[in-house]
Amino acid sequence: MLYTGSTNASVQVQCMAFPTDPSDPLLINWTKYENNPVMYPPPGVGEKDFRDPTTAWFDGSDDTWRLVIGSKDDRHAGMVMTYKTKDFIDYELVPGLLHRVPGTGMWECIDLYPVGGKRGIDMTEAVATASKNGGGDVLHVMKESSDDDRHDYYALGRYDAAKNTWTPLDTDADVGIGLRYDWGKFYASKTFYDPSKKRRVLWGWVGETDSERADVAKGWASLQSIPRTVVLDTKKGSNLLQWPVEEVETLRTNSTNLGGVTVDHGSVFPLSLHRATQLDGGLRTHFCHDETRSSHANDIVKRVVGNIVPVLDGEEFSVRLLVDHSIVESFAMGGRLTATSRVYPTEAIYANAGVYLFNNATSARVNVTRLVVHEMDSSYNQAYMASL
Repeated sequence: MLYTGSTNASVQVQCMAFPTDPSDPLLINWTKYENNPVMYPPPGVGEKDFRDPTTAWFDGSDDTWRLVIGSKDDRHAGMVMTYKTKDFIDYELVPGLLHRVPGTGMWECIDLYPVGGKRGIDMTEAVATASKNGGGDVLHVMKESSDDDRHDYYALGRYDAAKNTWTPLDTDADVGIGLRYDWGKFYASKTFYDPSKKRRVLWGWVGETDSERADVAKGWASLQSIPRTVVLDTKKGSNLLQWPVEEVETLRTNSTNLGGVTVDHGSVFPLSLHRATQLDGGLRTHFCHDETRSSHANDIVKRVVGNIVPVLDGEEFSVRLLVDHSIVESFAMGGRLTATSRVYPTEAIYANAGVYLFNNATSARVNVTRLVVHEMDSSYNQAYMASL
């Protein structure tokens, strides 16, 4: 496992560790390589601007493993460098930059992976196929976490391993200036390929938006999002679709079907549920994340987050929402747009929490054609524990 470390002189370096017990299926304990670090910042790269190596993939053209690392140059342009190795001990910087975008600042947590319309694609498999076919037509996602504004940006493009280049399909929506994974509190994400179910899974870091005092009081801060599958939106061909992994549905308990609800203008419609702190729900109506009235506390961040989501001819607007106490994750139009919020209510907690449909329009009615809400259990990793 490669990870970023820091020397006593605060220079960012890449280090290696081995699983202490390779037979442990959870790989809990790790031993650092005795000759760390294995990579130092190359010439022209700032000593604190060299971090977050990607998962490596195999390139059969020269029998090496390759990975990329994010950085920025002295002109504040985000950039990506490629390294190759045969043994994960000695590394060679591949000539040229894989990609660079002016004015986007430091790129952290780089990700590079192929994407298809129905299933995930392994990076090594995609490179091998492209080598045999003289290029290949598979799109590759390049993603970066922008240290300037703490958002995760991505773009679709073409990866040429032989030339060590990645080229965006749309330069106006390049990495760092175009599409985002999520329009809320979501950062430092990473995907991995699941060979068992042939899918690509995305995890993101959901930070806190309350005060440091509150974090200290509760004894923990921040967590990972619900894992999401990532595929190409084949209807549009210019963006990704993200959706909660299917395993989340095994946590569903009581279900309430409220299809055919009409909410008159200026009215509120309460949903009769046993509890509302952990939910999985879907509806076909207007989408919005408005945190401004989420809490009476005055030491937290409360915003309105979201963006325009395309609705194509023949489609109906739909949203799926996952609620887990202080976290709300929304997936609009099958995952064309996602938004994650942290909310810290002072009154609507546990048994006092409720769910309502409301219509703030002055004249129009809202017709909800389909609305199903599932109460959710907690995940205790029961399947793995039972197998032991």
